[in-house]
Amino acid sequence: MANKSIDHAFTARSLTSAASDPTYAGALSFMRRKYTKTLKGADAVVWGIPFDAAVSNRPGARFGPQAIRRASAILDNDPQYPFNRDLFEAMPVIDYGDCLLDYGNHQKTPATIEREATKILASGAFLMSMGGDHFVTWPLLKAHAAKHGPLALVQFDAHQDTWFDDGKRIDHGSFVGRAVRDGVIDPSRSIQVGIRTHAPEDCGIRILYGHEIEDMTAAQISQTILDHVGGAACYLTFDIDCLDPAFAPGTGTPVAGGPSSARMLSVLQKLGGLDIKGADIVEVAPAYDHADITAIAGAAVAMQYLGLLAERRARR
Repeated sequence: MANKSIDHAFTARSLTSAASDPTYAGALSFMRRKYTKTLKGADAVVWGIPFDAAVSNRPGARFGPQAIRRASAILDNDPQYPFNRDLFEAMPVIDYGDCLLDYGNHQKTPATIEREATKILASGAFLMSMGGDHFVTWPLLKAHAAKHGPLALVQFDAHQDTWFDDGKRIDHGSFVGRAVRDGVIDPSRSIQVGIRTHAPEDCGIRILYGHEIEDMTAAQISQTILDHVGGAACYLTFDIDCLDPAFAPGTGTPVAGGPSSARMLSVLQKLGGLDIKGADIVEVAPAYDHADITAIAGAAVAMQYLGLLAERRARR
């Protein structure tokens, strides 16, 4: 036990050091990364956005960041699968904590998220956000597009999120249409994967429906994404309801007929050729979960994002 420590989230002396906390104990930052509001030296920032006032069905995703952090404790030992490396050996990552939001004044929420995200991005770090419902992706997209220009959106979801929007709605089902109309994303390079509902318009975005990916291998799905996005700067958003409720029951709007967590994690692992500028995992609602199934899937998605980033850093 001489070389062991606990509460690595607070006691870490380096942003690249591995943790040795027991899985069942210690401060629960994301994958035991150091909790800090100091951005200097960080290659990637993990940030929670505990907001769920935009849901159309079951609320509870405000507890998503807590659940994902808790589930991520099983991933903090190295090397991380399937990358076969300690992701943090040469990639400093911090847990920036959560966004402070006024629960009684939701109209201020978008600007608050965008302002804080802009500050993080100005440091040069990669931002990986944990929702929260899917509305939080709207201000995140605005912050990323302000830095990188219009983005290709790679969206894993059961829903298109292109429903009616007057430009003012706080709604997790309309932000994609708004992003297209406002020029924040480039629909010709954007793609939605796992869609199992119909919306009035597709906004010119390529759709891979649930029944289509059921007949495709992970390699075929990932290659379709790579071919469609090409070299465009892109943003990845993963709504956990992309997965079948068997693999993600803890979400606000579950839809049967989705893919397994194994297949979608395999798809993500093959997207290293994309120019990913930012990413999020949203709609984890632990009150409807069982044995942390959904939270574990959400933590694995988030870890995949950091794995892709670590591999990209290693190739430089």
